[in-house]
This record gives sequence, C-alpha cells and structure tokens, in this order.
Amino acid sequence: MAKRALCVGINNYPGTQQDLNGCVNDAYAWAELLVTHYDLPKPDVKLLLDNQATKANILDGLKALLAGARAGDVLVFTNSSHGTYVLDTSTDEPDHYDEALVPYDFRQNLILDDELRGLFADLPAGVRLTVISDSCHSGSVTRAVAPAIVPPPRLRLLRPREFGLPDLPDAQLAGLRSKHRKGHPQSRMREILLSGCKATEYSYDAQIGGTYHGAMTYYAIEAIREANYQITYAELAQRVNEKLMAEGYQQTPQLEGKMKNKRRQIFV
Repeated sequence: MAKRALCVGINNYPGTQQDLNGCVNDAYAWAELLVTHYDLPKPDVKLLLDNQATKANILDGLKALLAGARAGDVLVFTNSSHGTYVLDTSTDEPDHYDEALVPYDFRQNLILDDELRGLFADLPAGVRLTVISDSCHSGSVTRAVAPAIVPPPRLRLLRPREFGLPDLPDAQLAGLRSKHRKGHPQSRMREILLSGCKATEYSYDAQIGGTYHGAMTYYAIEAIREANYQITYAELAQRVNEKLMAEGYQQTPQLEGKMKNKRRQIFV
C-alpha cells in the first residue's frame, strides 16, 4: 500500500497587493502531520511553495501523486492559496463558471476545477484520495486577514478583475454556484474534499498564537490533535466548524464526497 502527499502553499503573488501570510505554514503543518502521525514516508510527501507552485508544477505534482495508484493506496493533496473563478462570457448573461485555484504564475495560468476533476475521474476504485483546500475555489471566497486578530481588517480577495477577467457581485455568483454544483453531485466524487467555506463567505488568513495560518487549517489540525489523531472526516468537519464559530470566524468549511467516505477515519 502506497502513501503519498502533495502539499502546496503560496503566499507570494507577484505584481499584486494581495500577498498572503499563512499558506506556506499550512503546507508545512499538513506535511508534518502526515509524516509524524499517519505514517506517510517523508520522501513521499512533496512540498511546492511560492515560486515552485506554478500551474505546471502543481499539475505535474498531482499526476505524480496519482500515477500507478491502486486500491488501498492513501493519497493526500492539500492546497493553501488564493482561489477565484472564471466566467463563461459567451452570452450576455453568464450561465456557467469554473472555480479555480490560483497558482504562483496566475497571470498566465489558473487551475480550473474541470482540470482537477479530469485528473481525479479515472482514480481506480479503492484508492483513498483526500483533498484539503484552505483557499476558496469559488469566486466569492478567498483568504482574508481576520479582523478580530489583525487590525485593521483587510480583505485579501483575488477577484478575476485582478487579472483582467470579468467578475460578478457575490449574491449573483452564489446563485450561479448553486446551479454549477447540481451538475457535479457528491455521489460521483472519487475523492473526499474539505474546503474552506461556503460560496458566500471568506476564508481567513489569520495570526494565531503569534504566527500566521489558514484559520481552517489551524483549527482542523488542533481538532485532529485533540482527538488523538483518530477522527472521521465527518467528525473533523463538525469540530472545525464548531471551533471557527467559537472564535468568531464567519466561515463554514464544507465536506463533500460520498457518505461512506465521510464516515472513514482520516488519512487511512
């Protein structure tokens, strides 16, 4: 049985005023957790940080992660970065959009959800793939500095207009996202996905305990530690939502995938 992971963290977005602070720390934190407590061999846990995390390198890393996967293998992909969306502008009223991860070289390249879905579609039965996205890959969400922790509040929202593409008001985008989701039911997902928040919320890049983290990542790892590393995906989603609410973060992480996968122990 193989155990492999790819952990991506991007703080630096050249040419913008939208740099983040906690993404690289997130990548290191997930990698350390997987090696120390879930028996992933350190050489098989790959890190892509800042300028390493180009679109080509991320996609190549994912292809390497998935290559030769067999039933029983445990694969993990974590991504901490900005997220955005790309509208279908072929009509006057857009009726479709693609969610996207924002790599280091985002001005030339985005990683669309369709590309990720294509990579995961042929995953052999019995392969256990976990995707953790502490970046929001719907258009209304990105990471932001938590106002309760780092005054003054400053949103770090990488909207499509940052790279010359059209964007929408949050309310209109949320309705569009609802239609988009209907075409991709959770029952068809090969992977289990824990993402940062709902479409109408922001994920936060926060200073906690003197260092920066993604708030979802920080409290997810705290919940895992408190459970002595024995926790299901459904339990983890519930606990991290409780913790974020208790700390005043207006973000609601979402767990997506088949019900049987939600009930599994994490990373096994």
